[in-house]
Amino acid sequence: MRIGDVATATCLETQAIRFYERKGLLPPPGRSPNGYRVYDAATITRLEFIRSGQGAGLTLAEIATVLAVRDEGDTPCAHVRALLTAKLADVHTRQRQLRALETELDTLIRRSDTLDPADCTDAQICHIITPEQDAKIP
Repeated sequence: MRIGDVATATCLETQAIRFYERKGLLPPPGRSPNGYRVYDAATITRLEFIRSGQGAGLTLAEIATVLAVRDEGDTPCAHVRALLTAKLADVHTRQRQLRALETELDTLIRRSDTLDPADCTDAQICHIITPEQDAKIP
């Protein structure tokens, strides 16, 4: 099948398919006598896997490592589990960071309700986000 057929089957743009080829995520396709790329059904499976991996938050580099394990003839399940476990730990870390940011923003917004813009000095730039001890300095 040609690249347009693969694009239609996977709902990807042809440029995306070529990009994955350049990045080594797809093996080089065969060529027809007139130079068109020729793909087999395994390409569709591989592209669907790439998209699913991205949907799970894996980077293309991480997906490439999974594909490399599979291409060597091994099952990549343990490797995928390790990647997903690390990804989940990253999500938890980011959630903690976002909760801390939420608290900081709430504090600053509440603080802005108690401050008078007329009391803000040029040196402070904006006393809402100036550290509290600095905000008291005239």
